[in-house]
Amino acid sequence: MRENLHRFFRAARGAGVRVSPAESIDAMRAVAQVGFADRDILRDTFLLTLAKTQDEKRALGECFDLFFSQPEPQQENAEQSKTDDSGQSGANPSADEHGDASGGAASENVGPLAQMLLSQDRSAISSAIASASGAASLPDIRYFTQRGIFQTRILDAMGIQRLRDDIDEQTTRNPALAERLQEALNGLRGTVRDAVSQALLLYGREEAENLRNEILRNAPLARIEPRQVEQMRTLIRQIARRLRERYSKPRKRQRRGHLDVRRTLRRNAAWGGVPFLTAWKRKHRDRPKIVALCDVSGSVARVSDFFLLLIHSLHEVVDDVRSFAFSGHLIEVSDILESKSPEEAMKEIMSKVGFGSSDYGNSLADFEDNWMSAITPQTTVIVLGDARSNNLDPRADILRRIGERSKRLVWLNPEGRMVWGFGDSEMPRYATFCSVVRQCATAQQLERAVSDIVATYQ
Repeated sequence: MRENLHRFFRAARGAGVRVSPAESIDAMRAVAQVGFADRDILRDTFLLTLAKTQDEKRALGECFDLFFSQPEPQQENAEQSKTDDSGQSGANPSADEHGDASGGAASENVGPLAQMLLSQDRSAISSAIASASGAASLPDIRYFTQRGIFQTRILDAMGIQRLRDDIDEQTTRNPALAERLQEALNGLRGTVRDAVSQALLLYGREEAENLRNEILRNAPLARIEPRQVEQMRTLIRQIARRLRERYSKPRKRQRRGHLDVRRTLRRNAAWGGVPFLTAWKRKHRDRPKIVALCDVSGSVARVSDFFLLLIHSLHEVVDDVRSFAFSGHLIEVSDILESKSPEEAMKEIMSKVGFGSSDYGNSLADFEDNWMSAITPQTTVIVLGDARSNNLDPRADILRRIGERSKRLVWLNPEGRMVWGFGDSEMPRYATFCSVVRQCATAQQLERAVSDIVATYQ
């Protein structure tokens, strides 16, 4: 049963429930107290010890119901079986004497799997499938393409080859019995197929999700299909969460500094070296500042949502972030991103300034006139946009002054490098004044770029 619990915890993680080793230990201790007799109490025990949110409770409940339910064995029609039996008896009344009838001595000459199927013992069949599933390592299934392999392994472990031999042998000796065995075999195949499909839902969900995310991470943001938009938003949220988990904790530790052993020993000499008082080494670090300018015009409307989601995550990782959005003109959106959820913030920002015709020159002029003082020698300026200004004055001179005042000027462009400089693209001119220019056409490239920026402040 311990092994079953471990498999359940793995299935729960695949369903999106965050189960730490400590939480799994607590759950096992709780299960040891309540036992397995009452399924409802067991379910509530897992919900109380493992789920932290309503979404996790719902996912864990569905996972529990799926894990602890077994596919019902598919059996032959009982009335048809009786008809076959009576028909065989009437056609050959002396068959029982020679052991050729569909029951009696003939069934004793078949293998154990055939006898089990003929007995129609559902409990025995379910136990046999469970045992064969363990022998075939069914919990190791990951992809839907493996279903046929595991079905074959389970049937082989149950002794299907002997069952086929029995069917072949009885075809000439007792056709009615052979027909019953063939129907039972078809039902067994269906039951095993259901068991493998159930295992795929339990154990293959995480791997399938990872594969789907990996494909999505490398898909061009500008060509995401409408049905994939919500999946991409979920992926961007996962990227943002990884950024928070990766950089927030180290930043808190580095504020405190490292233990100064020598000073600590000197300060505690009066107590025989017992460290009642501690001394810490603190390196002076410039307070990090980030200014983000995000293009939300029509030409990049399909990727603006993803840019804004990443900018929203920066507000939770770096202390001082000021965010701006622009198309034809530029506005500050820092308060919106800090006070509202990502979905609400994006909706409000796009309603105020999104989907317009891009004018980089006018937007840069707005920034210089109203917010140029926000840039200091400690500021990293991030521009997210395609640098297409509709053949208007790009005002590259303003970008040059921004680069001179800031610590770094980073440009993240969602277009491929092959089209930079063609048409109304001003990317080559802008790139002259940038410290870093990165192509961010996919979620993976966007994550790497933002991660590199945040890492410089840790």
